[in-house]
Amino acid sequence: MKLTPMVRNNICLNAHPEGCAQEVRLQINRVAGLASRVKTLGSAITRKPRNVLVIGCSTGYGLASRIVAAFGYEAATIGVSYEKEPSPAKAGSPGWYANRTFDAEAQKRSLTAKSFNMDAFSNEAKAKVIETARALGIQFDLVIYSLASPVRTDPDTGVMYRSVIKPIGREYTGKTADIFTGKISEAKVQPADEEEIRQTVKVMGGEDWARWISELSAAGLLTESAITLAYSYIGPELSWPIYRDGTIGRAKEDLEITARKLRADFENQNLKAFVSINKAVVTRASAVIPIIPLYVSTLFKVMKERNIHEDCLDQMIRLYAERLYLNGLNSIPLDPEGRIRLDELELGQAVQAEVASRLASINESNLASLADIEGFRVDFLRAHGFEVPGVDYDKEVESFQ
Repeated sequence: MKLTPMVRNNICLNAHPEGCAQEVRLQINRVAGLASRVKTLGSAITRKPRNVLVIGCSTGYGLASRIVAAFGYEAATIGVSYEKEPSPAKAGSPGWYANRTFDAEAQKRSLTAKSFNMDAFSNEAKAKVIETARALGIQFDLVIYSLASPVRTDPDTGVMYRSVIKPIGREYTGKTADIFTGKISEAKVQPADEEEIRQTVKVMGGEDWARWISELSAAGLLTESAITLAYSYIGPELSWPIYRDGTIGRAKEDLEITARKLRADFENQNLKAFVSINKAVVTRASAVIPIIPLYVSTLFKVMKERNIHEDCLDQMIRLYAERLYLNGLNSIPLDPEGRIRLDELELGQAVQAEVASRLASINESNLASLADIEGFRVDFLRAHGFEVPGVDYDKEVESFQ
């Protein structure tokens, strides 16, 4: 059959197997020049990632982190993510195809790569990674925590927790856009109650990140002065009521608290634990968060006009080259709160002033000229394997597996 996107309420319900695979190959090709430069410099590179664990490795920043580590720096990588496997009649999730393609491309280049389709919150996933690292005879010098899950089952109690994207304290009202129709509407979201806040922190906060680091350390699988990162976002003040000051923001605050606690708890190992604040990008979930499609598409337009637009891969290339491995471990650039910042271009005063000006006057008639709604739409579809350059979408899909 021929596959086309099945989109309902800004949610894509299917994926294109070859498109997902091609998207990974294109990202790998983009870092090929970086790999050549690193190899040419040789002994001049005193610090680079060698053995990397990516928890949440299959899409977005997690996938980009792993691609840069492996195909940019020739690091051995282990990845964990929980993906829906395909059946003979139905496609799997995009990340299932991404992980399979990553492993195949790594094998072609004789790179060590192991991907595990497991619930990263589970004890079984941690045990599997520890078993595999020991079998490979490696210790991790970089551990990236990039999970974005709506639910988490506590491995100790079996209780399932669910995250929500809601404001705290008062109702949120703001403009949002349908990226497929161009319709602008007003979104209203009721405030979260205390239980919803607690559960969101349980799912998206730092508890599981800390558990991973504790178990890896106890197993002797962290190098001296290892680095561990979790990813976060701050964004402009206009988004704070639904994001930074909302339930997601409360969970992100917990990540920052966890980073400080990890540094203190593992001071004897000189563990470097940071939260990296990244720029806004299109993810599989971003199209359904109120105001985000309208803000991000306007931001993209402004940043592209200034030739400073970055996607996940651009951000991760900068993270490695200009932050983590630029100089010595004690000279990683940090903000006053001890965070790595990769959002400085997005939050630049001139950029934000222009975005705010456009959002104040934007409507359905001028949407295309003031915002890059088409760019948002294409990025969203590419995350599901559609509209990827080099893929023949008129060709029949003979197998989903």
